[in-house]
Amino acid sequence: MTLNVLTLSTLFPDMSRPNFGVFVERQARELASRPDVKVTVVAPVGIPIWPFSLAGRYDPLRSLPRKERWQDLTVYRPVFRTVPKVGARINVGNMTRAILPLVRHLHQQQPFDVIDASFFFPDGPVAQRLSKALGIPYSVKARGADIHYWGARRDTRKMVKRAAQGAAGLLAVSNAMRRSMIKMGMDGEKIRVHYTGVDLDRFEIADRAAAKDVLGFEGPVVLCVGALIPRKGQELLVQALPRLPGVTLLFAGQGQYRRALEKLAEELGVDRRIGFLGSVPHDRLPRIYAAADVMALPSSSEGLANAWVEALACGTPIVISDVGGARELLDRPEAGQIVERDPEAIAAAIGALLYNPPEREAVRDTALRFTWTANADTLLHHLRGIARQA
Repeated sequence: MTLNVLTLSTLFPDMSRPNFGVFVERQARELASRPDVKVTVVAPVGIPIWPFSLAGRYDPLRSLPRKERWQDLTVYRPVFRTVPKVGARINVGNMTRAILPLVRHLHQQQPFDVIDASFFFPDGPVAQRLSKALGIPYSVKARGADIHYWGARRDTRKMVKRAAQGAAGLLAVSNAMRRSMIKMGMDGEKIRVHYTGVDLDRFEIADRAAAKDVLGFEGPVVLCVGALIPRKGQELLVQALPRLPGVTLLFAGQGQYRRALEKLAEELGVDRRIGFLGSVPHDRLPRIYAAADVMALPSSSEGLANAWVEALACGTPIVISDVGGARELLDRPEAGQIVERDPEAIAAAIGALLYNPPEREAVRDTALRFTWTANADTLLHHLRGIARQA
């Protein structure tokens, strides 16, 4: 019997943002490839109310098709209005009102068996309201900031907890995330650990010297992959760089924090050894990982970062902080080091890996259990169980 899944995600790629939530897209594609599974994606697009909506940066979002085939998936992109600087609570209501008629129509045509909400906020509270209106059971996945940030904010914490209470099942990106959810008061019996996946055919070991030559890199290279936001800790890497002579630091990602990082680099006299690559298309990341000697990401919070697993799959060791599923991932010394969020400790760990690099095959072995096949197997079992309970 076909399992009809509604995937609800506010983080999903589109023509204007091809890197936006690529891991959600990849998970949905793998699930949809299974026999007797139909996946419909609803990826709401938030555009501010007038006159904020007149800003040119929203033009690409306004021009997106409201329905399209995206990587063999049917994707609906209903628009909802956001209210800047007022509060996320309003966005949840606006999103629900914008997408409920669409979901009701699709449900009447072919009833959904389950709603798979990709994040705890705002997707979780919206899924809860859709469930109440249409009688469809739902699941919500916790990935990181949706619990650590939205689950801690005074104006959204109750909404996150209510979404968990009403869900037929919950997913956590790591055991550490599951413990955080339980600490919030969520029912541990409902929470299944659901690790991310990595495309091991694309993210693979390649000749490092050749990759550096193609990209124009010279000498030891440390790569940081992630949005340029304070939570990712990129300033700690800039502060560590004076202790790493001859090392080039590359940032793959974009964000307004770039200006602060550039200013800090100038103050420390290391600006000539730092490169900002901007938002790198996901299919170009494997070559950049291959060219890097170390991937470093000293975040203050994570679930289980895709960048960690992708780097390891390319045979590149990582230096990361003790957050989220770090200890679940780094199960052998060859994979890298977990360090304090301190420039001196970070520099020492990077320096040790540069001085005594591990065998790349041993590094890659760490990532072999994180496949999209295993990811979809777990998700399908989870969703079928919820549908059977309904």
